[in-house]
Amino acid sequence: MARNNLEKMASIDAQLRLLVPGKVSDDDKLVEYDALLLDRFLDILQDLHGDDIKEMVMECYELSAEYEGKRDPRKLEELGNVLTSLDPGDSIVVASSFSHMLNLANLAEEVQIAYRRRIKLKKGDFADENSATTESDIEETLKRLVVQLKKSPEEVFDALKNQTVDLVFTAHPTQSIRRSLLQKHGRIRNCLAQLYAKDITPDDKQELDEALQREIQAAFRTDEIRRTPPTPQDEMRAGMSYFHETIWKGVPKFLRRVDTALKNIGINERVPYNAPLIQFSSWMGGDRDGNPRVTPEVTRDVCLLARMMAANLYYSQIEDLMFELSMWRCSDELRLRATALHRSSRTVAKHYIEFWKQIPPNEPYRVILGDVRDKLYQTRERSRHLLTSGISDIPEEATFTDVEQFLEPLELCYRSLCACGDQPIADGSLLDFMRQVSTFGLSLVRLDIRQESDRHTDVIDAITKHLGIGSYRDWSEERRQEWLLSELRGKRPLFGPDLLKTEEIAEVLETFHVIAELPSDSFGAYIISMATSPSDVLAVELLQRECRVKKPLRVVPLFEKLGDLEAAPAAVARLFSIDWYRNRIDGKQEVMIGYSDSGKDAGRLSAAWQLYKSQEELIKVAKEFGVKLTMFHGRGGTVGRGGGPTHLAILSQPPETIHGSLRVTVQGEVIEQSFGEEHLCFRTLQRFTAATLEHGMHPPISPKPEWRALLDEMAIVATEEYRSIVFQEPRFVEYFRLATPEMEYGRMNIGSRPSKRKPSGGIESLRAIPWIFAWTQTRFHLPVWLGFGAAFKHIMEKDIRNLHMLQEMYKSWPFFRVTIDLVEMVFAKGDPGIAALYDKLLVSDDLWSFGESLRANYEETKRFLLKVAAHKDLLEGDPYLRQRLRLRDSYITTLNVCQAYTLKRIRDPSYHVNLRPHLSKDIMESSKPATELVKLNPTSEYAPGLEDTIILTMKGIAAGMQNTG
Repeated sequence: MARNNLEKMASIDAQLRLLVPGKVSDDDKLVEYDALLLDRFLDILQDLHGDDIKEMVMECYELSAEYEGKRDPRKLEELGNVLTSLDPGDSIVVASSFSHMLNLANLAEEVQIAYRRRIKLKKGDFADENSATTESDIEETLKRLVVQLKKSPEEVFDALKNQTVDLVFTAHPTQSIRRSLLQKHGRIRNCLAQLYAKDITPDDKQELDEALQREIQAAFRTDEIRRTPPTPQDEMRAGMSYFHETIWKGVPKFLRRVDTALKNIGINERVPYNAPLIQFSSWMGGDRDGNPRVTPEVTRDVCLLARMMAANLYYSQIEDLMFELSMWRCSDELRLRATALHRSSRTVAKHYIEFWKQIPPNEPYRVILGDVRDKLYQTRERSRHLLTSGISDIPEEATFTDVEQFLEPLELCYRSLCACGDQPIADGSLLDFMRQVSTFGLSLVRLDIRQESDRHTDVIDAITKHLGIGSYRDWSEERRQEWLLSELRGKRPLFGPDLLKTEEIAEVLETFHVIAELPSDSFGAYIISMATSPSDVLAVELLQRECRVKKPLRVVPLFEKLGDLEAAPAAVARLFSIDWYRNRIDGKQEVMIGYSDSGKDAGRLSAAWQLYKSQEELIKVAKEFGVKLTMFHGRGGTVGRGGGPTHLAILSQPPETIHGSLRVTVQGEVIEQSFGEEHLCFRTLQRFTAATLEHGMHPPISPKPEWRALLDEMAIVATEEYRSIVFQEPRFVEYFRLATPEMEYGRMNIGSRPSKRKPSGGIESLRAIPWIFAWTQTRFHLPVWLGFGAAFKHIMEKDIRNLHMLQEMYKSWPFFRVTIDLVEMVFAKGDPGIAALYDKLLVSDDLWSFGESLRANYEETKRFLLKVAAHKDLLEGDPYLRQRLRLRDSYITTLNVCQAYTLKRIRDPSYHVNLRPHLSKDIMESSKPATELVKLNPTSEYAPGLEDTIILTMKGIAAGMQNTG
């Protein structure tokens, strides 16, 4: 590439960095990493598409940087003129280029964060690192609990080995990057990290540089766009791939680090192999709430596929363990078992006969593990047969049917080694393997089932009509409970084959039959979305019994909207007051709370405060009835859906609401951010474990009564403003759909479920993900901040002393500080000037004043927020984060402008565009690679190239904002 252009871009970057106040540490290599990746990419762009396209990319970047420096809207118009002068093929290349540059910037940032963390760990110093408030190092946490908080090592160990964190993977459609590209990004990240490693030789550096260029080109030449929506099975395979790549080996590695941390505080005992520190569950293939593609057949397939995957992972590892355990000394107990196995006349798989003959009798551990290997093979093959043909000639008794059966021979080997003085050997690979078995079981993950409460009501209504006792749907809550309990206490079957069933009713019943058919350890919880009352829970209990589920799933009500959250404690108290139900749950209950729909319903401030209060009240109810309550947090990745740093999210929860037991969803792009690399997996497990332990042993402070009163008053005002605009303003829905790419969201094909729960309807029926996605794309983030400004204004105008109280709350109360800091971060990502461009191009004239009033609200809210945080500027306390955000702004701005003008062309076919003569070509005759992308989508109703361009801009902006939904 021409060096003057690279220098020009570097110069623009340098100017932007000068805009960022505050000192950034000298060990910051972000600029160096970013420049290397950018240099390689621009070389590739020039080679593939020529000087004209490269110069066009540079020109767009320069105009964007000039806009970012002065926020002059004329620069956006000038940039728009440049972009609209491109022919469709060139437009695709430019959009794709900026999307890839943002992904490369993300990779440079990830490598830089890992580098900074290594430096801080070596120094043992987090004092000047923002991560001090967002990281949870397990060793530092244990030392702090013992040294600073005066907990005994024994207390810490006891709390740790009895706590559980269950991470629930969901297929919520927020991962906009294809799996093929994620894998290439991982290789780019590895090359970059190795290039800057110490003691690298010149030859290694040259080879790594070539590999880096090769991977960048491979990523750029890979179609970014999913041409068809993924199936639920595709989503499950994508989710489970993280177990193969990082989690499977990451769990025992992490538990070894916990052992080391315990040793350093004086505990010379390992975490028991069966301590449930980390558990994994999944909604992929079980979440049927509003997703017609998740059928009973899908659920069955996903469970069998997971069991086959688990058996294969164990099977691929057991031979290494057999090779390691070659010793001949063993306990009498083990020798007797080994001798019996050798002499046994039982039939084994044919391809194992020679293997058994080869095991000498003086290697007893290999005999025991050989039998385990045989059963693992049979277990895998039986699952494969059932998955492919529905039947298997392998008898169930030849397989492992429960995890205790699997663990028993491993425990025997462990006991024998310890008894013979070989505990160091026992605590090696064998212990790691036992910990994997205890963590992943035979199912790899436990599948949760989620269904909407109304669907169960439909089924019970059909049953009561079938029985001739009336319409269940018309009954009062009291009558529903009375009838459900009478049936639960009885034994009569409620219906037979003659029950009149709609397709929806048959689907619900068949799902329960699949649960009854498959092994019980395949499943976790049954989640009832839109739950409101005890009858919702009792109905599921009755349906499980009626469909002969031998080991009923625990039933978990999910409270989502503001009113449901407010009523949740009373509903749970009524449920616990039922003797039959209390006997059923054996002192344990799980309740799920939804961050996404509560935020969509009432705005972020009101939802966050109600979630906090509801948890407090639910814990009080549980204590009153002697029930241990586990809170299941349905959090998304974005702030608008409850996202934020894990450490802060946990430590800002109300006291006593976690208490050593936590379930939380890990959704969409957050899965990649948490488990995409080995070091990310390790840090994720560490964060959850350490923060959960710290919350239980050193709970955050409870808010003062006057703080509660102030927030209660603010929440009322915030909800009123939010709903008056989102649900009551007659112009809002039209404005929202014109000013954002909400209508185009579905074309990204990033998930299997529809964007609405119901095909018709307004904002109420729209799912939270596309709701957040649309506003994130335009960098306006309305669902996050709307309501805050009115609440702050009301409180401050009422009494100026309230500002001082808010500032005290910000300094002293973790919940309030986290809430404010996350909104401040969102404002740092925002740009009302970009939102104004969308209005100018896409919104009808009569709605312009409405958009202007929203932007005025945005600016006022930002001013109030800075007052409360006592900041002069956004992210004043975190200059490093601020620099990272500003450095990517120019890339995002180009994509925003491209998206806005492309939407204009899509929605207004009469919009006239002047193509540059020196770039314009007949799209269908062009030989440029970009045209090949256009031809991949010949069925689009848009003009050639427009659909691909709009999708590429959406993906690029999502990468730049590091949020999809």
